Amino acid sequence: MLDFSGILLFFTPSYLVSLMIFTATFALFSLGLNLQWGFTGLINFGHIAFMTVGAYTTVLLSMKGVPLLLAVLIGAGLSALLGLLIGLSTLRLREDYLAIVTIGVSEVIRLIALNEEWLTQGSRGVYSYPLPLEALTRPTFISKLGMIGLWTVIFGLAGWQLWHWTWRRLDRLGQKDTRNGKQPGRIGKLTLGISTALLGLILYWAGAVSLYNYSYKAGLMLVLVSVLALVYWRLEALVRSPWGRVLKAIREDEDVAKALGKNVFWYKLQALMLGGAIAGIAGAFYAWQLNFINPDGFIPLITFQAWTIVVLGGAGNNAGTLLGAAIFWAYNSVTRFLLPAIAPALHAIIPAIPPQLDEGRAGAFRIMVIGLLLIVLMMARPQGILGKKEELSLGR
Repeated sequence: MLDFSGILLFFTPSYLVSLMIFTATFALFSLGLNLQWGFTGLINFGHIAFMTVGAYTTVLLSMKGVPLLLAVLIGAGLSALLGLLIGLSTLRLREDYLAIVTIGVSEVIRLIALNEEWLTQGSRGVYSYPLPLEALTRPTFISKLGMIGLWTVIFGLAGWQLWHWTWRRLDRLGQKDTRNGKQPGRIGKLTLGISTALLGLILYWAGAVSLYNYSYKAGLMLVLVSVLALVYWRLEALVRSPWGRVLKAIREDEDVAKALGKNVFWYKLQALMLGGAIAGIAGAFYAWQLNFINPDGFIPLITFQAWTIVVLGGAGNNAGTLLGAAIFWAYNSVTRFLLPAIAPALHAIIPAIPPQLDEGRAGAFRIMVIGLLLIVLMMARPQGILGKKEELSLGR
C-alpha cells in the first residue's frame, strides 16, 4: 500500500518558505551564470568560486562586527575582484580552455578554505555568525503588516508581469495558429492562467502566514525575494540596453563585434565581474540559510546545478532562469517525498529497483531522472523552455 503521508509536509507554510529560500538563492546564483554564459557566451564551470568568496567574506566580516549590509557589499566586491583576476588571465583563451581553468580556480578557492584554518576554521566550518533580522524576534503588529504589505507588492508586480507575458505569448501563438488555418487555443490559455494564479496564491499564502507568525526564516525569505526582484529588474534593464546588445553580439560572433569597434575583452571582463558579484551576494544568503558553512558546502556540483537551471529555463533569458530554478527545486522537493512512497510500486514493476529507497539511493535516482529529462529537452527544445531559438547559436 502506498504511503503519501510525507507529501503533506510539502504543503505546510514552513516548508514552502524554506523551499522559496532555496529557490530564490539558486535563482540569484544562476542569474550571474546566465549573464556570463547565456548573454556573453563565457563557459564558466567554476561559478561556485564566487559564491564561496561571497559567503565566507560576509560571515567572517560580520563576526568581526562589520554591519551585515557592508559585509555583503564587500563580499560582492571581492567576488567581482576574483572575476577580474580570472578574466585578466583566462579570457583570451578558447572556450574549452576557459572552462577548464574556471573549474580549477573553484577547486583552488575551496582548498584554500579547507586548509587555511586560521581564517576559515577549515573542515570544522564557521557557525554562530550574525544573521539578518535575527534580533527581530517579536515584531509589532504594525511591523507584521508592513512586511506582509511588501510581500504583497512583490507578488502583485511579479504576477502582473507574468500574466501579461503569458497573455502576449499565447496571443502570438494564436495568431500563428490563425495564419495556419487553426483556431487559437482558448482552453489552453485559460488552463495556464488558472494554474499560474493558483500556484502564486499558494506561495503568497505560505509567505503571508509565515510573516504573520514571524520567524527568522520568514524574514530571510522576504529580504531574499526583495533582493532577487531588485537584481532581476536591474539585469533586465542592462541586457535590454546597448551594453546588453553588445554582449549578445559577442556571444554570437565576437569577430563581428570587434569589426564594429567594440572592445570585446573589456565587455567580457565586465560580464564576468558582474556575474561574480551577483553570485557573491547569493553566497551570503546561502550562508544565512544554512547557519553553518564549511568547504564541503561549496563543491562543483552546485555549479552544475546552476547550469541545469539555466539550460532548463533557457539561456539568455532572465525570466527563464527564474522558471528553471522553480522547476528544479520543485522537482527535487516533490520527488524527495514521492520516491519513497512509490518505491514499492516501482519494485513490483521493475524488480531491480529496491522496495525501500534510502536517502542516498533516492538522491542518485533523482539526479539520473533529471539528467534524462535534460537530454529529452535538449533534443526537443535545445534553447530551453523560454529561450529564443532564433537568437542562440545552440538552436541553429
